[in-house]
Amino acid sequence: MISRYDPRGGLADFWRVFRRPDPLRWPILAASAMLTGTMLYIFAPATMYAEPARPEITYVTSFAPDRTEEEIAAAIAENQRVQDALRRLEEQRVEERKAIYRSLGRATGLDVDAMEARIRAEEAAAEDARQTGATRALNPATDTASAR
Repeated sequence: MISRYDPRGGLADFWRVFRRPDPLRWPILAASAMLTGTMLYIFAPATMYAEPARPEITYVTSFAPDRTEEEIAAAIAENQRVQDALRRLEEQRVEERKAIYRSLGRATGLDVDAMEARIRAEEAAAEDARQTGATRALNPATDTASAR
């Protein structure tokens, strides 16, 4: 494959043309070299990467290091009160949404009470299945005995 791309013929042709007495051969050669050099200088600059700056670490302490057990217990109790209030508020919002959907269902002629009874029965069946699965997982001996 290299024999197909032999540069000797091309270099021989170049040398034959370049040896001819032409008054513009040196200026053309200089202009070609300058154009090539300029393009290499513009499009292929040496890239220098600076070493990255070391990160500045700031430690944030959210609790006083000299807290007492009573202060810790008080903070936990306060957080629990806040979480309970948020949970009650979310339950209240869910119940309000259910009431809105119930009134919408009744306004459109749906039997909302039957739907709720069916949902409660499905949830109870799922809970029973979950309890049964938990019992089997805790006591595998009953599972093998019932399989016989």
